[in-house]
Parts: sequence; structure tokens; C-alpha cells
Amino acid sequence: MSVRNVLVFPAGTEIGLEIHQALSHCKEVRLFGAGVGTPNHGPFAFERHFSLPLITEPNWLEELIALCQKLSIDYIFPAYDDVIVALANAQQYIPAVVLTAPLDACLVTRSKRATYAALQNMLRVPKIFDDVPDAKDYPLIVKPDRGQGSQGVALVRTQAELVLAMGALSEPLVCEFLPGDEFTVDCFSDRDRGVLFAGARARRRTRNGISVNTVTVEIDDVDEMARSIQAAFQLRGAWFFQMKRATDGRLSLLEVAPRIAGSMSLHRVIGVNFPLLTILEHERVRLDILLNAGEIELDRALRNRYRHKIVFSVLYIDLDDTLLLRGQVNPEAVRLIFQCRNLGVKVKLITRHAGDLGQTLKQFYLSGIFDEIIHIKDGRPKSDFIVETEAILVDDSFSERFEAHQRLGIYTFDGSMIELLTEQAQSLLGQKNG
Repeated sequence: MSVRNVLVFPAGTEIGLEIHQALSHCKEVRLFGAGVGTPNHGPFAFERHFSLPLITEPNWLEELIALCQKLSIDYIFPAYDDVIVALANAQQYIPAVVLTAPLDACLVTRSKRATYAALQNMLRVPKIFDDVPDAKDYPLIVKPDRGQGSQGVALVRTQAELVLAMGALSEPLVCEFLPGDEFTVDCFSDRDRGVLFAGARARRRTRNGISVNTVTVEIDDVDEMARSIQAAFQLRGAWFFQMKRATDGRLSLLEVAPRIAGSMSLHRVIGVNFPLLTILEHERVRLDILLNAGEIELDRALRNRYRHKIVFSVLYIDLDDTLLLRGQVNPEAVRLIFQCRNLGVKVKLITRHAGDLGQTLKQFYLSGIFDEIIHIKDGRPKSDFIVETEAILVDDSFSERFEAHQRLGIYTFDGSMIELLTEQAQSLLGQKNG
């Protein structure tokens, strides 16, 4: 099977990072990221990341075309709502396939008002107030017609608050307030066979409009809702829609988006790799979806990644209370060891282990993973055995680290610090691998 060159743009959004997670382990794909030069998470996550201007800048399309040609890009995943429309509109000029819905669908779904008008005879949609509402209609929701996340959304309870909220937006939309639970339905469609997957998840905690705690749920008629939306917009590949319960308990549509959602990982981990399936759908591969059953809950938090200028060719690592911690193998230390081996960095075990070292390594399945084993049986410092200038030491003992640093001038780490090495920017790992 050929390897596809896939560009994610902009790479640093929550959408882009989920596409990275979904495709980074797929043998069918070689991933590239692109985005603005200002600080964002894209260059940390993507091994191959390139600078591109915002779509609001006059030369963005020319630079995108040039990058696609330079990298022989086969597919582009737009990873921001406005970028979806811009790329779909410019598809005829771009020497790569933009993986999204037809242009008409992109334009309609970018506007909540247009989306509601298109689907009002198929689904319950929020009531829109174009005239000044009566006092009995409050509270109301004011939101931008073309927005993303929760930016610009306001709950208003009086006419004065309404005027203020509307004045803050260029295209305000005044809607009925829906007080109930909110859900996202992650969908995948084949252009000929229709909806192949529609899975609902409850949005139990959100931050900036992104569900950071979400759990799979069963909702009656969700498949029928998905089929109605798909038929109306001719959606293909990955897409989603959001619903919220009204005062009467009925589900009402909030939005439809022809793209990957940041928390689609909840369904990805049970069998639905939306980005990969979207590529295969474009290639007209006949697809089947295999799901692992059971309720799954996702909770998302910040993840650390680091850039540094530490260069080392040898890792010296301690055994007791470092590689072995509380009677178990420390998985983060093992991760560091194999990351070093993948990068061609030698790994040397340096230990004062009091027992049978060979038996201990065998017991914990650690035999054979080191280039050298240094077993110190006297009181000499570990620095006596560290001979390379580009070496680092990972050891739980402060005195060992302090002595080695003072004498040799090398970088030293304890278990809480190796995150700097195991969570370093993927672009750094790519450079060292290349």
C-alpha cells in the first residue's frame, strides 16, 4: 500500500492535534503540519512542521500551493472552521485533495442561521428571534452566526443585556435558551452508502467550547437524525453535529460541522479512526467499521511538550528507585530507554544494586536492553565510570547527580525530570532521527 503525504493545516488547533494522534501511528500516512509562526502547539506535536500565513493574509494560497508542491502533498485536512471554507473554495487551484464536504455544504454549515433554515423541516432547531423578544421569552442565547467554540456566546436575561451582547458581535444570532444536556454525535459517511457510523457522546464538561469530559451514550433516533443531515448536505467522510435538550426535553440542533472534532478520540479508541477512514473513503475503498463495545469516558487535560538544546550520545541510567520504582518497572524510564535506542543513543545501566543483578534484570524482563552494564560494588562515585563528554545521567540520588554534574559538567535528571526528554517536541526527534 502506498504512503500518502498528508498535510494538517493549521496543525496547532485541537482539531489538528486530534488528526495527529489518529494518523501518527498509521503506516499508510506520512504526516506534515503547517501553521503560523507565532507560538502554538503544532511544531511541538508534528515531527515535520512548516510555516504558513493565515488565510486572511493576501499570499496565503500561493504559499500553500508552493508547500504542497515541495512536499508532494496528496491530502489536506483543514483544521479550523474558516479554513474549511477557504480551502474548499480554492480546491481547483490546490495540487492536493482537500478532505472536506462539497463547497455548498461547507458554506451552509458555516452559518448557523443557514443550517437551521436548511434542516428545520427535518429536525427540531432553535427558535430564532429577529424581532425584539417579549419579556416572557427570556433568558435567551446570543451567539455569532459564524463562530467556533463558545467565543462570543452570551446568556441574556433582560433587554438591556440583549442589546449589549448583540452590539459586541458583527453577525449576532438571538436564539431560544436550551437548558438541557448537550451532546455531540460523531459521524462517518460514505458518499454512496450513506452514514456508516453515528455515535453520540454527552458533553459533560467543556472549555472554550471543546468537550474535555465526554462519555459515550445511547440516544434514540440518532441514526435517523444523522441520515437526514447527511442527505441534506451530501456529507462524506468525518463530520459531526451537536444537539441540546430544550425545555420540553426534545433534542434541538446546535450546529453541523463537516470536519474532525477535537474529542472524536473517544470513538477513535473503540474502533473509528475518522481521519484515516476519510482518506480511504475518498479513494473509494469499501469500508467496514469494527467497534469494541462498552461505555467509554474521556477526560482531557493539558499535555506538556518541551523544546531544549540538550545533546547527548549516551544515556547512563540507575536501576533501584529509578528504572525500578516501588517494586515495579517505571514505564517512563523504559520509554526513555527505547526512545534513545530508536535514535541511536547508547544506553548504559549504572547501578549499586545489592542483590543478584542478573536475576533482578531477568525477573523484571530488563535483560538485553542495555549496551553496557556497570555494576559498582565499592564506594567509587558513578562519575568515575562516565567517560563520554556527551553523556547524561538519570538517577534518583541527588548526591550522585550533584557529584557527576560538578565533576563532569553533564546534565543530570531524576525521575520527575525525564519528562523533558520523553515529551520533547516531535520536530526535535525528527531532526535527530534524520
